[in-house]
Amino acid sequence: MDTYAWIGPLVLVEGPAATVTAGSMVGAGLARFWPVWAIVVLADVTGDSLLYLAGRWSRHPRVSSLLARIGFTSRRAAGVTRSLPRLVMTAKLVDVLAMPAFVAAGIARIPYRRFAAWVTAGSAIRAAVLIGAGALLGTRLTGLLELPGGFLLLTAAVAGPVLLIHLLLNRLFRRLTTIRETKTPCASSSAPTPTPRTSTAPPTSPSASRPR
Repeated sequence: MDTYAWIGPLVLVEGPAATVTAGSMVGAGLARFWPVWAIVVLADVTGDSLLYLAGRWSRHPRVSSLLARIGFTSRRAAGVTRSLPRLVMTAKLVDVLAMPAFVAAGIARIPYRRFAAWVTAGSAIRAAVLIGAGALLGTRLTGLLELPGGFLLLTAAVAGPVLLIHLLLNRLFRRLTTIRETKTPCASSSAPTPTPRTSTAPPTSPSASRPR
């Protein structure tokens, strides 16, 4: 199987683990850095653009039902009002934020050219860092290639721990986000309860109100 053929589809499914694994292939001499980097960035931007388009089409019944099925809520996407650079960089650091952040960017009608420019920059930086980390691992695990099924052994040795750590971090962050949302009071409950107006005027006697 071509080394480059599986990178793009796997990055769309599980970006960090696939990127580090691709980097290990670079370190082991099975692939070159720049083609791998270009494939990873292109696949990453494609996935982010699909999330953005889902936000733009969120009023469509099928799209809205799909977003609800995968756990998207407008409350989780409230942070889109922040600056776009901070939004993109935070989503690139914590993958679990990418879905609500980029869908919310589409809902907010942020211009796609501006969105794509920042997403491409963030993807380029993250891809270089993760591929570099994977290349360091690949240079230390080249001995696995001499064993039967060495390609699969190298992939499992690199992707397995990275994927496990990534899933645990995402699960932890989701739990923290859920706890924070449950502790946040609703806007209706925080509003002050109106009190009935009381009149300070002296009471009118019944005799004064009778016509003469």
